[in-house]
Amino acid sequence: MTTEDVALRYRSLDTWPSSEILEAMLERNFSALAAVRAALGPLERAAEGAAARLREGSGRLVYAGAGTSGRLAVLDAVELAPTFGWPHERLHYLLAGGEGALVRSAEAAEDEAEAGRRRVAEAGVGPDDVFVGVAASGRTPFTVAALEAARERGAFTVGLANNPDTPLLAAAEVGVLLETGPEVIAGSTRLAAGTAQKVALNLFSTLLMVRLGRVYSNLMVGVQASNAKLVRRAAEIVAKISSCPLDEAERALEAAGGDPRLAVLLLEGRDPDEARAALQAAKGNLREVIG
Repeated sequence: MTTEDVALRYRSLDTWPSSEILEAMLERNFSALAAVRAALGPLERAAEGAAARLREGSGRLVYAGAGTSGRLAVLDAVELAPTFGWPHERLHYLLAGGEGALVRSAEAAEDEAEAGRRRVAEAGVGPDDVFVGVAASGRTPFTVAALEAARERGAFTVGLANNPDTPLLAAAEVGVLLETGPEVIAGSTRLAAGTAQKVALNLFSTLLMVRLGRVYSNLMVGVQASNAKLVRRAAEIVAKISSCPLDEAERALEAAGGDPRLAVLLLEGRDPDEARAALQAAKGNLREVIG
């Protein structure tokens, strides 16, 4: 596994000046971005395939991983609700060691393949779901077993790994290789490998939300206006789309219960019930409703 190699480039790192250590780590993060660029094709196939599965029915987006990879997967998942209005009930994540592993390492849990299979069964993963497994090594028993079980149960599966020719990439319908190579500190995949995973997950989930109509133009019309900053942002989005004064957008947003998409339709003069029905028929896709 190249992520475990010891790079001679960073030999005697502990004796370097602090500025040179920082430069070296930043350099490796730049190369992590290059690894993501090389994976844009598979990321596109993953997002398009996921959108096709989730567009119909009420399937869930399920993330799985262990350690750093698992925590990055969960981070991507939990941000989809406030940013894009993706329903909480259509999100699920399987972290080796359970939710406690988010804040306290549970490294031994990654070796429990049977736990991965059991958690997939307990979650009721099925043909309507999209399953994303993330592992820097591509060999983590928990994650590989969970993804294999999800695919056996009919889910659309995506695997992200930082090493080529790994079980996770082979098991997934779409394998996304993020080949970041050796780390500045040998084996510490929270560094370049983690950077590549975070960026790749951002690209995947954001493109997925765009394809599911959670974005209009380049505006996040599904945003959940749950605090003062987001209420302001939602009103500004409505004002931009409707070309109306901000105070008028704020009133429409309040009448729409905080939903920017409904507010836009109300400002068009639509009947509230008709507007809600139109959005529901279009699965929340504002573009389909107003053209």
